[in-house]
Amino acid sequence: MGQIRLVWFLFLCLLGHEGLAKGVLGLACNWGLQSTHPLPPNIVVRLLKDNGFNKVKLFEADTGALKALGRSGIQVMVGIPNDMLASLASAVGNAEAWVRQNISYYISTHGTDIRSVAIGNEPFLHSYKDMFVRTTLPALENIQAALIKAGLGKQVKVTIPLNADVYQTDSGLPSGGNFRPELLDLMTKIIKFLQENGGFITINIYPFLSLQADPSFPKEYAFFNNTASPLVDGSIVYTNVYDANFDTLISALEKNGFGRMPIVVGEVGWPTDGDPNGNIDNAKRFNQALISRIIQGQGSPKRRTPPDVYIFSLVDEDHKSTLPGNFERHWGIFKYDGSVKYPLDMGNGRALVPAKGVKYLAKQWCVMSPSASSSDPNTLAQSITYACENADCTSLGYGSSCGNLDAQSNASYAFNSYFQTMNQSKEACSFNNLATITNVDPSKPPCRFEIMIDTRKQKAARTPFKSSASKMEGIFAALVVVLGLVICGVH
Repeated sequence: MGQIRLVWFLFLCLLGHEGLAKGVLGLACNWGLQSTHPLPPNIVVRLLKDNGFNKVKLFEADTGALKALGRSGIQVMVGIPNDMLASLASAVGNAEAWVRQNISYYISTHGTDIRSVAIGNEPFLHSYKDMFVRTTLPALENIQAALIKAGLGKQVKVTIPLNADVYQTDSGLPSGGNFRPELLDLMTKIIKFLQENGGFITINIYPFLSLQADPSFPKEYAFFNNTASPLVDGSIVYTNVYDANFDTLISALEKNGFGRMPIVVGEVGWPTDGDPNGNIDNAKRFNQALISRIIQGQGSPKRRTPPDVYIFSLVDEDHKSTLPGNFERHWGIFKYDGSVKYPLDMGNGRALVPAKGVKYLAKQWCVMSPSASSSDPNTLAQSITYACENADCTSLGYGSSCGNLDAQSNASYAFNSYFQTMNQSKEACSFNNLATITNVDPSKPPCRFEIMIDTRKQKAARTPFKSSASKMEGIFAALVVVLGLVICGVH
């Protein structure tokens, strides 16, 4: 029991996530847009509807997504990125312009059912070092004023998506929950403002991150259907960390006079790759139990009324930053192209329905040439590093789906990722004559060599970023492959 208390306290430190009165109506999810070759918005909207999702959260006011969602019957939460908070906080006129261009326009012109605006995304994370502490509340106030001026104050509500590290428990029990001391005054002002304007709190809960960050965390406690020792808190027994986390927030709210404040779970899910605990089996286990809870209308021990819960995420995003970990690009319940990763019962025996009408590039791949030589390992290493800096190689790491490939196949995977990201341009499969194009699928289950969606008639593919994380990913992949080739004597 002491171990569970200690682990739970550590979990809250590391993560540093009574529903709305009407409870849950249908399913909700996050639609992320950080992909080099995104699914066309109209296909995504059909994917949402085919699978019973009637609520969706966007992280930005994307034109294609907001137009496609028009008159779809899907309720929309529109996010505002953190890098916009300073501008919106500085002048109410900036907030009015944003609301006019991104909320009023889509409601009136396209019939998009926008129900809420999310100001920032986890702006008080420890890792941000107070970067957004001074701008979040003023931005919230200005957006609310702009919505009122636009005649949307009652129709469109405001919220701030928060990470679970805004609260803590000194006792290691949910009943000991309170907001971090340095945030207590600010959180009180924010919640009071939200309450006065009919808004709600949005909290992100990630049991997966406890396993990823803390090797001592009892794995079973991260799942709903588990064999873990329960956590006893007075008369309440907690059988999983999700409920314990949620009720720690409830305790924090009760201590500060906001016991009836509405809450939405803005993000919760499990990745399928990029980490030893991020795999198909764990993701299926977690998300199936999560969906069953949502469908059954199950709340937490302290809040029996179920909240709206936005599953994270709908599809994989190969353009996300990997600074938190390689798993960041693999949260989707669908693959990047809308194909089903694993079976889920979406209620009443309904299975997941894949995306329809997806068009792909040609059935060809870029692989390491059989005649390529490893006599110049520096050239090979530089080529692999370049490929992985500019494309997604996150499936190559330890414990990942392609982690057991031989060295030559590792190089081929890196080359093909870049080749596909560059729309199969012939010049993208050279790598100093180390690579060649083939019509034979080099996939080695469970490792899949992808063919990208054909987006050439859409907007041009985004230029891949070169973050420090992606550079390290590329260098590491190159070192592993070159060492493997040299040791195995591949010529």
